[in-house]
Amino acid sequence: MAEIIQRDGTWTFDGETVRIVPGGKAHPVRQGLGELAIPVQALAGISFESERRGGRLRLRLRGGACPVLLAAEGRLKDGADPYVLTVEKDRTGVAEYFVDEVRNALLIEQVPEGPVDRFLLPGPSLPVSGGGGDGTASFDGETVRLTWNWKAEESKTAGGAVSFPVSVVRGVRWLPSLGLENGYLRFELDRGPSTAPPKFDPYSLDLWGMSKKENTAVLVAAAVLMRLPDTRKSLGAPAEGAAAPAALPSPSPAPAAATADADDHDALLRRLRELGELHRAGVLTDEEFGAAKQAVLKRL
Repeated sequence: MAEIIQRDGTWTFDGETVRIVPGGKAHPVRQGLGELAIPVQALAGISFESERRGGRLRLRLRGGACPVLLAAEGRLKDGADPYVLTVEKDRTGVAEYFVDEVRNALLIEQVPEGPVDRFLLPGPSLPVSGGGGDGTASFDGETVRLTWNWKAEESKTAGGAVSFPVSVVRGVRWLPSLGLENGYLRFELDRGPSTAPPKFDPYSLDLWGMSKKENTAVLVAAAVLMRLPDTRKSLGAPAEGAAAPAALPSPSPAPAAATADADDHDALLRRLRELGELHRAGVLTDEEFGAAKQAVLKRL
């Protein structure tokens, strides 16, 4: 098993699943998602981005596999992205080993990089809440509720909190605050899209970027998005009441030649030598070296 423990969180890989546990001081979005288990079939790739003071581990997921990434539309900063891990300088060797292990599994399982036809991750746990700016959004799986704070416009506070069933929602969009531009969490209902700015729209939160917690509105967007018929159709899933989609086909066994290359005897011996050098240099602890060594010896 490959494992890397950092202040930002802990990642482990057992050959089939990458498990991510956020650190105690991780971004509120990561804390809100909690522990994640990402099957190999949901991965499109992994990389280690080396920097002067360490680097970053970055998982790439297949399109449509994660509802949070779908809701974020690429707008999550690295600090809030649950699939990015900040790596300290003395653990770069462990990070590179982690990358090798995941890449080997992707090669052996022959996981395609293309999009999936259904969510492969469960999304935020319910009930979920998030937001900031002029209010808070919450969702229990059936009803969306928007409550306002003292900073909201009178056009919102005069009507009090707003609640509506998810069945009348036709779209949801989250946009974080960028520079001097406010962001928003906007719900589009059966009645059609609102033309009012988010600060005056009773079905929108106005996000000002004053706190990291405002980014947690993306968790509400993801949870609602998972339950919209149009989202399920776009991923190839059935609408409400239709038969469940067939499971993704199991990856075919890797060709003998590919397996032989992956477990090439000379390459494994070189890997053992590299691990020994990392251990002697103090990059790998005794426990990390022992685990990595056993993984290589199993292949021999």
